[in-house]
Amino acid sequence: MASGIKDKVAILGMGCTRFGERWMDGPEELMVEAFQECIKDAGIEKNQIQAAWMGTCFDEIMVGKSAMSASMALRLPNISVTRVENFCASGTEAFRGAVYAVASGAVDIALAIGVEKLKDIGYGGLPEFSSAIGTTNSLWFPNLTAPGGFAMLATGYAAKYGVDIMDVKRAMAHISVKSHANGAKNPKAHLRKPVTEEQVMNSPMIAFPLGLFDCCGVSDGSACAIVTTPEIAKSLGKKDIVSVKALQLALSNGGEIAYQWDGAHFITTTKASKAAYEEAGIKNPREDISMMEVHDCFSVTELVTMEDLHISERGKAPKDIMDGFYDLDGKVPCQPDGGLKCFGHPIGASGLRMLYEMYNQLLGRAGDRQLKDPKFGLTHNLGGFPMMNVCSIAIVGKYN
Repeated sequence: MASGIKDKVAILGMGCTRFGERWMDGPEELMVEAFQECIKDAGIEKNQIQAAWMGTCFDEIMVGKSAMSASMALRLPNISVTRVENFCASGTEAFRGAVYAVASGAVDIALAIGVEKLKDIGYGGLPEFSSAIGTTNSLWFPNLTAPGGFAMLATGYAAKYGVDIMDVKRAMAHISVKSHANGAKNPKAHLRKPVTEEQVMNSPMIAFPLGLFDCCGVSDGSACAIVTTPEIAKSLGKKDIVSVKALQLALSNGGEIAYQWDGAHFITTTKASKAAYEEAGIKNPREDISMMEVHDCFSVTELVTMEDLHISERGKAPKDIMDGFYDLDGKVPCQPDGGLKCFGHPIGASGLRMLYEMYNQLLGRAGDRQLKDPKFGLTHNLGGFPMMNVCSIAIVGKYN
């Protein structure tokens, strides 16, 4: 019977670029920047990597639909390199490929890298499928934007729990203020200025109740990880080892649109997180999870995700948020690096960027953002829309 991958795979090294408007750098330069930090951290030679996975969503800026961009840019030693895409979970999907390859015994050392050049696509947000370069899906969601789709989540939540929509908006504002305060301490974040609740509440409206500061920015960036077995990591001289405790993926099946979706939650996150806790051996996530990086493409997404991750009780996330439960000095800090809110969302890179923060926190390398003795770090990627999406959950922690 399958037992999962808990503690079968260790993270040997990680790297991450500065996220932002990287007009002078192509995806190749970004991958090289992240990879150079990663391989130095891993302490190995390039020819020791036996397989690689590259996550990217939009192939128009790469070498077609293949993974040749990564193989050529990094001068990998003619090894297997696979390009993967799973909407906004593409970075974590690359990590999953590398981790499963090591866990299966197929390879000893594998690379996962994610990259995206959103600024070069020429769209003022995540591209609509009706306008993405070269797309053949010109009639798919022609009238639905990302802010419009996620705004419905806020009104749906308020209606389901009988909460005043302005109370929901104030909780969303606290989320943005908290994340910007954290991002201001991170030299790799795109947006590094703190904001006030008043600024967030009075910002220009994008799609009610989402204002400008409730939406993540548009950025370029890359992040990567090299993984191996804990035994090999030890043989290479690693003393503090971060291992993978769980990796779970859940996708919508179409039933949400027809009859399942309540308008206020993500079915995929609810299911993937429950499976991840079981794989990691976590009984009480509210007590056991030390920190989280979640998919805060919009502040309301983070709000409902707290409940879908079984951290806050249903209908109680606004109270926990306003009480500071998810602040940097709270019980379960969320977005200690600033999150998508401050990094933006170069799609293929985001999942690995989240893991990069958890990895550094576990190793005590987070500088001014460093948390005290974290045990488990959780990352949550979400792609698509509230009513139809893909969710990826990863849990990492110290190897015992």
